[in-house]
Amino acid sequence: MKQAKVLSEKELKRVLSVAAGMRHGERNKLIVLISHLAGLRVGELAHLKMGDVYADDGSTRSQVYIKPAYSKGQKGRVIFINAKLIKALTIWRQVNLGLSTRLSARKLHADAPLIGSQKRRHFSPNSLCQLFGEIYALAGIETSSHAGRRFFITRLAHSGISPKVIMELAGHSQLTTTQRYIDVDDDMKREAVEVL
Repeated sequence: MKQAKVLSEKELKRVLSVAAGMRHGERNKLIVLISHLAGLRVGELAHLKMGDVYADDGSTRSQVYIKPAYSKGQKGRVIFINAKLIKALTIWRQVNLGLSTRLSARKLHADAPLIGSQKRRHFSPNSLCQLFGEIYALAGIETSSHAGRRFFITRLAHSGISPKVIMELAGHSQLTTTQRYIDVDDDMKREAVEVL
């Protein structure tokens, strides 16, 4: 099975631009950002609820717990949210408050899906995979929904983060699994030997 392509920074910007220009652009852009900046699997992303991401006071959490029932291997884990993603999630909350007619203007329902379909229900993992495919195709990039997860793991590895930390963040139980996600190209190899 061919691995998903790891996007360059330029390609990611193009994908985000395409996602933002689509119908439900803010939602689609957030989906791409969560995938690339938090490394979530599609099934994990599909099951996130507002209450998982937003505290009772409306602030965006800096940590999100992925429940075992929604994680591969039934193993829960904590996802850490960086400043860039906190900003996007804060904007997303405001978009949802503006769109919501049934919900209180002050508080979103904690059980509502973070990423809702047109009918404001949870996406199925399969439907979310199809949406990723559509976004990437419109951006002219041949890859899959797993591209964001590979981007996340590869960028951490190339930033000098400990393999053990990356393994924990990815929710892998074996380091060899994490290593398979890391992309290496000729430029990286050239730079590596120049260090000597």
